[in-house]
Amino acid sequence: MGYLPPVVYRQRVRSVDLHRADAGGRLAGSWAASAQLFNSAADGADNSHGMSISTKNGQQNQTTAQADGLAGLMAEGPLPQPGVDSSPEPAEQSRRRVTSLTVVVPAKNESAGLPALMSELTEVLKSCEGLDHEVLLIDDGSTDDTAAIARSAGARVISHPESLGNGAAVKRGIREARQDWILLLDGDGQHPPSAIPEMLRMAGSYDMVVGSRGGSGGSLHRNLANRIYNGLASYVTSRKIPDLTSGYRMIRADVVKGFCYLLPNTFSYPTTITLAMLRVGYAVGFVGIDVRPRQGKSHIRVLHDGSRFLLIIMRIATFFAPLRVFMPLAAGLFLLGVCWYAYTYFTGGRFTNMGVLLFTQASVIFGLGLVSEQVAALRFQKTDGDLSS
Repeated sequence: MGYLPPVVYRQRVRSVDLHRADAGGRLAGSWAASAQLFNSAADGADNSHGMSISTKNGQQNQTTAQADGLAGLMAEGPLPQPGVDSSPEPAEQSRRRVTSLTVVVPAKNESAGLPALMSELTEVLKSCEGLDHEVLLIDDGSTDDTAAIARSAGARVISHPESLGNGAAVKRGIREARQDWILLLDGDGQHPPSAIPEMLRMAGSYDMVVGSRGGSGGSLHRNLANRIYNGLASYVTSRKIPDLTSGYRMIRADVVKGFCYLLPNTFSYPTTITLAMLRVGYAVGFVGIDVRPRQGKSHIRVLHDGSRFLLIIMRIATFFAPLRVFMPLAAGLFLLGVCWYAYTYFTGGRFTNMGVLLFTQASVIFGLGLVSEQVAALRFQKTDGDLSS
């Protein structure tokens, strides 16, 4: 085609210049498409013999304005892609994962301190902007006004006809929770609701956040027992656990509901949740809290529940990491067999039946550990599949 209008000529010159400036050629391609569009418009204008000169000048001015606007956009940076929101999102909002929360409060005969706890909890939750929340109190067979006090404070209450255990109340609350995240908060007033905003912030990076008491908040023998439990659990999980038995924790609802079948009906449910989360591979964070004096009488029996804690640790260890239990036993028996064989060989020049028994036991326990590890791997695949479905 022979004659090119001045507008089209200018666009082609600009296209060549931009092509030289942009080594990648992306902007040049955009300009080439624009020039082709303008050529088509110019051809249509030439073929329309009845068009007036004033109309043609108006179209040329409009085309020039469109080209200048397109050049300005390209000069500022990459063109916006269709269907993509390029507006920056606030940093705090992008980190925020917890938008809905169910606060599960297991309680049994807690009428003494429950009014103050519910009032403080309500104020803290109202101060958390953009948080859809509910308070769910599980009344574990209380004989006082625990349920009535919670209802008057606006909580949803589910009552057990009789006491089924603290862990059973927690499991019921987990199953009945309606929100995406669950906060477990004891009804005795020891857990400060003021820590909730910090736990919400940490939940942006972790699947579970635990309120760590730092070895305080109880009597001397209970603090000592907790340190022993923390050490054993840290060995089983190969991760330092500052507080294994704290019941104050915020956790993803879809995750903890998949672990409900593992939880006991007693006070050792925090131990089970923590070990299960760490062994399966979820991120667990700890935030320091200041434990307050308990309101009312404690329902924990030191010797009975303490021995159960140890049993729970061993059970969960063999459930998720059997070799962490069987390997030291097998290695100890094997080393004892070697020492016994060396002793009998140098003193009597013989290999006794006791040495054979020790080596045999070491081999059997090691084999049990290997088989248990394979079973645990299969169980892990099943649990992981249930949580992802």
